[in-house]
Amino acid sequence: MDTGRLRRVVETVAHKAGWGRKLPKRHGLGIAAHYSFLSYIAAVAEVAVDEEGELTIPRVDMAVDCGATVNPDRVRSQMEGACVMGVALATVGEISFKDGRVEQDNFHNYEVTRMEKAPREIHVHIIPGDFGKPLGGVGEPGVPPIPPALCNAIFAATGKRIRRLPIRDQLGPSSASTEQQ
Repeated sequence: MDTGRLRRVVETVAHKAGWGRKLPKRHGLGIAAHYSFLSYIAAVAEVAVDEEGELTIPRVDMAVDCGATVNPDRVRSQMEGACVMGVALATVGEISFKDGRVEQDNFHNYEVTRMEKAPREIHVHIIPGDFGKPLGGVGEPGVPPIPPALCNAIFAATGKRIRRLPIRDQLGPSSASTEQQ
C-alpha cells in the first residue's frame, strides 16, 4: 500500500468537499478512506438529521486513485453506483436469519435505497495516474468508505455515535439528541 496515494485521495476529497466549512445546525461532514483492488478511495459525506431523526444526504464527494484512467466516465459511474450501494448497506440493508435460513429472498422484503433517500449530489474526483503501474479496480472499492463516512457525519451533526448497521431507526426523536456515547 502506498500511503502517499492514500493521503492524496484524503486531501483531495477534503478540499473538494469544502472540509471545515460552516454548516447549518444538525448538518455534519464525515470522512473515510479505503484501499483495495490496487485503488485508493476517500469519501466525504454531508448529512442532515432533522429533529425527528430523519436522515438526508445532500452531498457525497469521492476521490479515486485507480492508476491510469482508461475511461473516466466508467470510473465516475462505478463510483456513483458504489456510493448508492454503500448508502443502502449503511442505512437499510440487512440480512436476517431464522431457523438457519435467510429471511429475505428478493426485493419485496430486502430494502434498497430509493431515489428519495439517495445522495442529492455525488461528486467524483479522479486522480490522474500513469500507465507505468497496474490498473486498479473501480467497482467494489467505492463501497467500503461510504458507511463510515456517513456515521462520522451523523456524529458531527448530532453527537450520536452509530455503533451498528444498518442505521435504520437509530436516529429517532429520542436518539437524535446531542448525547455523546
